Amino acid sequence: MLSLHAPGAPPALSGHLPMGSSDTAPHSLTVDSQSLVRDGRPWIPVMGEFHFSRYPAAEWREELLKTKAGGIDLVATYLFWNQHENDRGTLRFDGDLDLRRFVGLCAELDLALVVRLGPWSHGECRNGGHPDWLAEVDCTPRTDDPAYLALVEPYYRRIARELRGLFHDDGGPIIALQVENELYDNPGHLATLRRMAEEAGMRAPLWTATAWGAADIPRDTLLPLYGGYSEVFWEDATVGPAREMRRHFFFTPIRDDFAIGADLRATPSTGTGPDSSRYPYATCELGGGMAIAYHRRPLVRPADITSLALTKLGSGSVWQGYYLYHGCSQRVDLKEPNQETHETGYPNDMPTVSYDFQAPLSEYGQVRPTFHGLRLQHLFLESCGADLARMPLALPDVEPESLDDRTRLRWSVRQAAGRGFLFVNNHDPYTTLPDHAGVQFRVHLDGDRAVTLPSQPVTVPSGAHFVWPIGLDLGSGLRLDWATAQPATRIDLGDGTPLTVLAAIDGIPATLALPLDVAVEGPARVERTGEATLATPTEPGTGALLTLTGPSGTAQVLVLSHEAALRLNKVHAFGQERLALSDDPVLVDGEELRLHLASPAPSIALLPAPAALHGDGLGRPAADGVFTRWPLRPAPRMPQPTIACLQEQAVAAPARTGGSHRRASAPRDEDFEKAAVFRITVPASALDGDAEVLLRVRYTGDAARARIDGRLVADDFWYGPHWEIGLRRFADAAVRDGVEIRVLPLDPASDIHVDASARAGLDAAQNRAAVEAVELVAVPRTSLRARGDGRD
Repeated sequence: MLSLHAPGAPPALSGHLPMGSSDTAPHSLTVDSQSLVRDGRPWIPVMGEFHFSRYPAAEWREELLKTKAGGIDLVATYLFWNQHENDRGTLRFDGDLDLRRFVGLCAELDLALVVRLGPWSHGECRNGGHPDWLAEVDCTPRTDDPAYLALVEPYYRRIARELRGLFHDDGGPIIALQVENELYDNPGHLATLRRMAEEAGMRAPLWTATAWGAADIPRDTLLPLYGGYSEVFWEDATVGPAREMRRHFFFTPIRDDFAIGADLRATPSTGTGPDSSRYPYATCELGGGMAIAYHRRPLVRPADITSLALTKLGSGSVWQGYYLYHGCSQRVDLKEPNQETHETGYPNDMPTVSYDFQAPLSEYGQVRPTFHGLRLQHLFLESCGADLARMPLALPDVEPESLDDRTRLRWSVRQAAGRGFLFVNNHDPYTTLPDHAGVQFRVHLDGDRAVTLPSQPVTVPSGAHFVWPIGLDLGSGLRLDWATAQPATRIDLGDGTPLTVLAAIDGIPATLALPLDVAVEGPARVERTGEATLATPTEPGTGALLTLTGPSGTAQVLVLSHEAALRLNKVHAFGQERLALSDDPVLVDGEELRLHLASPAPSIALLPAPAALHGDGLGRPAADGVFTRWPLRPAPRMPQPTIACLQEQAVAAPARTGGSHRRASAPRDEDFEKAAVFRITVPASALDGDAEVLLRVRYTGDAARARIDGRLVADDFWYGPHWEIGLRRFADAAVRDGVEIRVLPLDPASDIHVDASARAGLDAAQNRAAVEAVELVAVPRTSLRARGDGRD
């Protein structure tokens, strides 16, 4: 029996932070030592990073809707000074740099916003976002040098002008502003930047700074934000997997990560970091994926991302912030390349264009499996976050002994007032964790209440990561003592009966423990012990709806299979809340549901079903358990492109090293003159609609570039997955001129790290540079509208 004794929840420290909304703000937002509080309720924001200036403005709105469909309610975005003031004295906020337009779209779509002001930002941008001309000025950047501040001041004033009327207290979406980034040893400068921003006219309830690496930030002036990644590009190629990242897969009260940005620190940190008792546990850079550098090309898998995020929740996080949530592209319209490079003295050579980051939403808006796995956690936070936010971390009586401990199960509890959530993580990217048999928990909650769950020991499978409820409110005065299924969401179907949705865990029976006086109806095996009524659905899925009746009223519980839960959306559409199941994200745009159909057999299931659903390509409805499911017309069969080899022989770029750490350098422009060259002809009919069309390329090589009409539009350092290029934004030129792809083989002397699963593929590139296959893949949109509901 695994045991845990939870301490009582300490009182929150409040009133010490000079933050919060004004008395005249339309909605209140405050912060204390435990959490944010919005309109009087604790709030766990779910934040996703999306860099507007690295994405076409014409596509912002649709991509923000996708982001929101993933459960994001707070967007973060960087400002890169060198993009807005590439030429000294000429500030640009137009086109794809139109900050005000982007913020306005967030407001329209009811997305809150954090603006990361810089002036130094990083984000794998050239000079960290500092303009090249700054190096020609006699000043010391990132300090209170008056000459430097004199350059920042007009930039901040212009940002303030662009954001006028869009701050939270004005009814706008901006709830927080971050100054600088990864500044470890100059708290006075951070305080100065906040003061300058406020004097310029910027107002926000919250002010933040990154705090990893034991950063010294001004006490009670800025909220410290943390991060954690499953793998990283900024380690040396020779270290193999970034094993220090394993700590993020253990439950711990330690918030800091000394590895993030460590390659940019001149000296190791000697500080102690912020006093965690004064601030809530907030994050802004939980890895939504990981970027690719030339010398180091990590491959992250969906479970790496979802287990890390869940482990941070189980460690006490009350602000889940992902970097990146939406991939993007480096700007290529400036005087110089805009990515981090050895040439500019930085440690890493990044792709010239691609900043896909293996994010939940990719460089061209493609949806990765991570999107679905994280959304399930975000649904949990939307329904249970107000309770979880005030629940402190409690660790088991016996914890893992070290980062190499594979024998002890990793688990924690967050609880308060006799209720809580039990978190388990049995996934680790760096080692295969074993199945843990005979698992049963004994949790001593504050208030001297002890809970044993489940009623019989179970086996926790390798790779499983989940959260179980203890004392979950089901509505109508009913309470779930515990369940071996994950809380997903709760809605009112419109008849006054609350419905709670749980997600079964693969390999573990989904059992609900209820008070003895609760009757259970539905497809479940029900038994009564001396202490509880135990209900186990015969088969979790769309038909596993249980009706629970107790002395105080009636509630319902739907227990979905894990696979179905990954497709679960909660939408407010056609006049009420509904559950939607789809392999594709379900976007809500006013009274319209919209889907981007990338799955091979798309469909949508709704509960409750509207009386009439209309849309192009919509098939006949049929029952799917308690849902009604409509098939949707799949993407059309695409005409396929042709490949012509224009130059077969290729010469590998010579092995070079550079940058501050003397790491392997990326091939230069002149090296690509000796690359194998291929011309891809795109049929005109492939791009005659409004759907996104992806050019999917399978190649053998070390590095590749794609040009359309002579313009570099995409590039790739090979790391295993196929390479996808969105053609919609280049449609006319792609049809007229085709796509030129240049591929270089690998110089065997180059020191490159790739995932073990990709090593053989990269080794093959020592002797070959070729495009092996290409195909076009359409991702059409479909829009659905309804009249009435299924009860009419």
